[in-house]
Amino acid sequence: MLHVARKSGAAPDAIRSSRSEQSRLDEAIALTGAIGLDVAEGVIANIARATPATLIGSGKVEEIKALCNAVEPEVVIVNAQLSPVQQRNLEKAWGTKVLDRTALILEIFGERARTREGRLQVELAHLTYQRSRLVRSWTHLERQRGGFGFLGGPGETQIETDRRLIGERIAKIKRELEDVKRTRGLHRRARKKVPYPVVALVGYTNAGKSTLFNRLTSAEVLAKDMLFATLDPTMRGLKLSSGRRVILSDTVGFIADLPVELVAAFRATLEEVLEADIVVHVRDAAHDESEAQKADVQKVLAELGVKEDGRAGIEVLNKIDLLEPDVRAAMLARNRVAPRLVSSGQAGGGEQIAVSAITGEGLDALVQSIDRLLGSQDLTMRLALTPDDGAGLAWAHAHGRVLERRDTDKVVYLVIAGDDSAVDRFTQRFPGKLTIIEPDQRRRAISS
Repeated sequence: MLHVARKSGAAPDAIRSSRSEQSRLDEAIALTGAIGLDVAEGVIANIARATPATLIGSGKVEEIKALCNAVEPEVVIVNAQLSPVQQRNLEKAWGTKVLDRTALILEIFGERARTREGRLQVELAHLTYQRSRLVRSWTHLERQRGGFGFLGGPGETQIETDRRLIGERIAKIKRELEDVKRTRGLHRRARKKVPYPVVALVGYTNAGKSTLFNRLTSAEVLAKDMLFATLDPTMRGLKLSSGRRVILSDTVGFIADLPVELVAAFRATLEEVLEADIVVHVRDAAHDESEAQKADVQKVLAELGVKEDGRAGIEVLNKIDLLEPDVRAAMLARNRVAPRLVSSGQAGGGEQIAVSAITGEGLDALVQSIDRLLGSQDLTMRLALTPDDGAGLAWAHAHGRVLERRDTDKVVYLVIAGDDSAVDRFTQRFPGKLTIIEPDQRRRAISS
């Protein structure tokens, strides 16, 4: 395992000075372990400027060559993006297979994807990556096929044929993904007719999103202490303390320097975040670089368009069971007094809640926070029905959240909360009997 560290002043935006090189190496080792490989040696290579032929300098190449001769690894993983030429040259120098960070993450995604959409997205990312690397370690690339038709000519080289075939497969996958995207859009429109608000869990990989998802919904989504344990989006219903039902969505984890092929390929998966009413950013509070991970998540969310758009947001500090008892107690005490407001960056800010998905501490405060934020988005309606309209009263209770009720001899007054679609349904069901209550009139709604 080789981690390439660019010296201060030479680092691009993707490499943050706030993160130590050892922690980046540790993350790369964890990624390697996620596909069942054992790391024999870990090396950090500091470079001031990338070498076009091998990325790292000749001295470090020779040093790792000696290490390879001693260890005889099956593969050397470079925690950086390699060009096809750099990858080929390093394989020749070290006498073994070489994978870069992009290839490593693609391998993980290829093993974990389960749904049809996930597999299509992984294949698309693989083909996009491979198309630029057709020149490496192929022995037949200079062969030419004979001409076709009446024109003859030199024909088509094997590499051109392979590129054409890959291009055709990519085009087909993109068409299939568009079909999947349309199907997901139909599902979203169907949910809006119910409607249930969508709450999306996002966060750095291994922050505990799936464990939290399982704890809240009693689901059985794969949850392991492993990077990218969840790839395919999962949705389950959740009933809040107010009686409101929501759809909770568990999404793929984010990671620093996510390959561009995967950002594009998984855009459809992350569209659930774009459609969510509330974005819950789950952080690993016990991780030494939790703030740097937060910044990486915010960067990807901003690229998706989830930034300062007025959407409600909650920041969840998970894994507090791994903190010192006095620190954990202080964080839980803040939950009980008043959740701290933060500027989350991805959704215009929101509340910060400390939880442990393992022990269940703080989960009540999280559910209450979701309930409170959704309630703040509701409109309030005043409905007047006659006492003998039993069907209308039953319909109102079934399709809205009845906050208050007052019965008189001639009229039953209901104060009901709901979103825009609920108001539309009530208006159609009870024409002329519904009044929208302004916030400052709420207190007087029943007594009037």
